Amino acid sequence: MRCLAVCQDELVIRMLDEILLPGFEVEFVVENRPLARRLHEAGVRVTAGDPRRTDTFVKADLGPSTCVIIEDNGRRSPRKVLEAVTDAGGTLVYVLGIGTEASEKRADELHTDFPDVSYLSLSELCGGALVTEFGRSLTKARVQQYQRYFTDADRVLIMLHNDPDPDAMASGLALRNVLHRTKATAILGAMQGVTRPENQRMVNLLDIHVEPVTASTLREFDRIAMVDVQPHYFGGLIDRVDLVIDHHPEQTGYTAIFKDIRADYGSTSTILTEHLRAVDVNISERTATAMLYAIKSDTLFFNRQTNRVDLDAFSYLYPLADATMIRKMEGAEITEERLDAVMTAHHKGRLEDQVFCAFLGPIAREDFIPYVADFFLQLEGVRWTVVAGLVDSTLSASIRNLGYTKNAGELARRYFADIGNAGGHRAMAKAVMPINAFRAKYHISDTEEIMPRLHDLVAQFLREAPTRDVRTKAEDKEELKTR
Repeated sequence: MRCLAVCQDELVIRMLDEILLPGFEVEFVVENRPLARRLHEAGVRVTAGDPRRTDTFVKADLGPSTCVIIEDNGRRSPRKVLEAVTDAGGTLVYVLGIGTEASEKRADELHTDFPDVSYLSLSELCGGALVTEFGRSLTKARVQQYQRYFTDADRVLIMLHNDPDPDAMASGLALRNVLHRTKATAILGAMQGVTRPENQRMVNLLDIHVEPVTASTLREFDRIAMVDVQPHYFGGLIDRVDLVIDHHPEQTGYTAIFKDIRADYGSTSTILTEHLRAVDVNISERTATAMLYAIKSDTLFFNRQTNRVDLDAFSYLYPLADATMIRKMEGAEITEERLDAVMTAHHKGRLEDQVFCAFLGPIAREDFIPYVADFFLQLEGVRWTVVAGLVDSTLSASIRNLGYTKNAGELARRYFADIGNAGGHRAMAKAVMPINAFRAKYHISDTEEIMPRLHDLVAQFLREAPTRDVRTKAEDKEELKTR
């Protein structure tokens, strides 16, 4: 396709010549003859002439199928050039705004007299790609720094949070790849092992080894990295690490040689995908499968806290992963024990004003609670779920919502942070507290009163006027894993 570009800026001319070739047959109309001569000598197809004259474009053999690009530098209106182009028969006309005054206002002004002309901003066309490339370059430099830092370490610990979930384990595998290490020289470790059925299935299908770690064995490692978790999670046990990569809000109270914390990302695996791509590390099918499953799990398949970069990471990993394996891992959701917990919630819970609350009583496994909360959020007419249960003498509650207005994490912190640990995101939160502290604060003498009291608290919270979702570091300090 032929393209006629009316430009007076040499940098813009050379950039367009580089971008448009060879897909377009590009010729430039330049008013400045010395510039035209210099460009011609450099091999650029150029015509010298006055772009405000119709005959300039007639001589250039402008036809109805010729694409015309007119530079708008913000200093002189392109109206006369547009008139000359349209008088010469131009129909496919674009104005390219490159000046500081090039804006939506300028586009509106031109559209009034030239409704068929499209206005494009150079900053919009190049800005996104430039920022992406610049960000990737910065990521590459950062990754290369900690690659060098970890090179001379004999044994590396990649620390995961207790009862690791898919995002933690996948991120651990990815970091091991980034550091060019094997499972012998960089172990995945956790103080409490994998217990949830779907996570155990992932471990078995992908042959993932999570080694038990204790406070005393931490000293056996030359370097310690953490993924999907930060040192505050371990209650002061670890106050210094070499590397932290996480997508949860940044915490204080520890030191790290390197940190990459991006709270606006939906998963830590997304961050690690960028790291792997930045340094051109080959991603094995096993690692890609784990990371793809992790992104799906942590974002509820892009239904909560999802960023454009999560979609980009998912798209990149998808052709590298084993989709059949992912379906097998997703098939482990329902067990007989979990079904019993769901039935208990169904019989003892209450649905009122789109809020479902249930108290499961004493339970053998804490992970039943978030499972039930997620399960009932799928029920028609439910927008909030609050499910609680007793694990020994501790009351644990999971809070879920559709994430449109009110913040689940704010609810948890407001009502439970002063008697235990509470926190979370807009659409999901968790609170853990001694049952005696809950009884004392809310004047409860019998466990049968727990469910209606929880329902009252949610109703009270939802009746209040919406507030801005602003979180301080102090509010985030006690945030727990909300899975």
